[in-house]
Amino acid sequence: MGTFNREHTRKQAVSFWIKSRIFQTQRGVHNLFKGQSPLCKTSEKRGQTVAVSRSPLYSSNQPAEIELQAGKIQNLRIAARYLNGIQIPRDGLFSFWAQVPRPSKRLGFVEGRELREGCLVPSVGGGLCQISNALFDVALQAGFRIVERHAHSRQFPESRAALGRDATVYWNYVDLQFQANIPVRLDVQLSRDELTVEFFSEEPALISHFPHVVKSPERAEAESCETCGVITCFRHRPDIGQGEVTAWLMDSWMPELDRYLLKKRANRDWLFLPTVHGGMANYRWSRKGFAQVRHSSWQVLHRSFISRRLKAQGAERQRALLQMDANLAASYARKLPPLAVHLTVAQNLLPHLWKSGVLGGRSFDVFMNRLPATDLHAILDVAATKFPFSPTLQDFRADAAFVEAESEALAAAEKWISPHPVILSRAGKKGLLLPWIFSNNEAGRKADPRGPVIFPASTLARKGCYEMREAARRLNLTVALGGSVLESGGFWDGVNLASQAWPENAGLVALPAWVEHQPRRLLKAVAMGIPVVASEACGLKDIPGVHTFPTGDLDAFVELIENIRANPLGRMKRS
Repeated sequence: MGTFNREHTRKQAVSFWIKSRIFQTQRGVHNLFKGQSPLCKTSEKRGQTVAVSRSPLYSSNQPAEIELQAGKIQNLRIAARYLNGIQIPRDGLFSFWAQVPRPSKRLGFVEGRELREGCLVPSVGGGLCQISNALFDVALQAGFRIVERHAHSRQFPESRAALGRDATVYWNYVDLQFQANIPVRLDVQLSRDELTVEFFSEEPALISHFPHVVKSPERAEAESCETCGVITCFRHRPDIGQGEVTAWLMDSWMPELDRYLLKKRANRDWLFLPTVHGGMANYRWSRKGFAQVRHSSWQVLHRSFISRRLKAQGAERQRALLQMDANLAASYARKLPPLAVHLTVAQNLLPHLWKSGVLGGRSFDVFMNRLPATDLHAILDVAATKFPFSPTLQDFRADAAFVEAESEALAAAEKWISPHPVILSRAGKKGLLLPWIFSNNEAGRKADPRGPVIFPASTLARKGCYEMREAARRLNLTVALGGSVLESGGFWDGVNLASQAWPENAGLVALPAWVEHQPRRLLKAVAMGIPVVASEACGLKDIPGVHTFPTGDLDAFVELIENIRANPLGRMKRS
């Protein structure tokens, strides 16, 4: 097999540019009168697989090859958004360039590998041939009539070109077109390492024969600009080959995550934060040592403005918060460098990034800041059954598309990271449990056995307010509230309420929550030496100074409080 190792000249490049523009103009005029209209799309996957093609995204692990491969994968992500979900009717004609727009930087396309005159050269939109190859392959498998197809000018060993199953594309005159003999839905997905193109149909494929495919007579292997060694070529880029990077897509600050980030980051990593001026994200994050720190401050300002106008509780608020997360995720996605092949993502951004396709071709870890939606919904449903009169337990559930996207993304993640063991309970071997961080600012204070019981949360059923009220009535407790009363007016009637939310003479802190993702007040109480009674949902089991009971077990909760108040000297102390 021959090899190509020649120097490209500017004269050749200008000649190619002129010829290509002539052909593009001719095809543009043709399409103006006889071109194909874009096909409709659907989100439903009906029927069975009638054809599937899988191909690896990465062909080399060499640092010099990473940049253009990452660019190619970025281009595939964008093209997949236009192609995924397309419905091709019976006898319908599919045209690649009728569905995918002209590759441009404005649309997010970047430099990828394009086969031109025997070499793989950097080109905006380069690498789209991997999708056109796969589309040609599944069209052949399904027995569709090939209307237009062009073979590559060079081949790689064991490639689809060597098998005569390739179809190159170049906007707009080098197209791939085929006609379907059954109605199909096109599904295009990028996993961590693989591109999958699939046809779904409710009818069986009508394969009478495969169309004749002529292999390209040229068997020479293509060269890459990154590895050919011809440094005098005008396409040579001495800055190429820097290698991949990791990006951290963060939202809310937690000390445990900050410590983890400080330990794991590298100098070439990118850090994405939601704000520039003010706010915890600005001065608490460990930002030194990053190659880039990117912000989306206008998203945070918008979030702050909208949040102030929303009710403190309810479906409207939750829907608005989800939309804010989606906006922040979209802002991050637009700024992600193609070389960011590994991500650490805040969980609230994860479903939106997954649905956008930006995680395709990348490995990623997830910093878990809450339970997975499937588990959270199940817990709230159980609590709603126990307290059907609560106005807050059934006021919101995320829609099925959101839940499905999160479940798929969590299944694809490499690690689930959190200090909360309950959140990681379904992670299995993927779980990475971080140690809780205790604040020492309040150390040295002593609890008063006769002091009130602090309920360190807003009055919401999911925080255990019904259990707290019943315990107060049974034991004649004085309760200090740690937040607003959102459950119903007059909820605490008949209960002795203290005037301060966090009094100096607190007796103990009690939180019988059904859901508690951020037990920071409980950690603060432990650091102060105040005994804590908490449900297992709070994630503090086996922490010295914390007495836990099964979530939802009212009698166990009441018994723990009674025993601690009756025997204050026998309390456990945090070591």
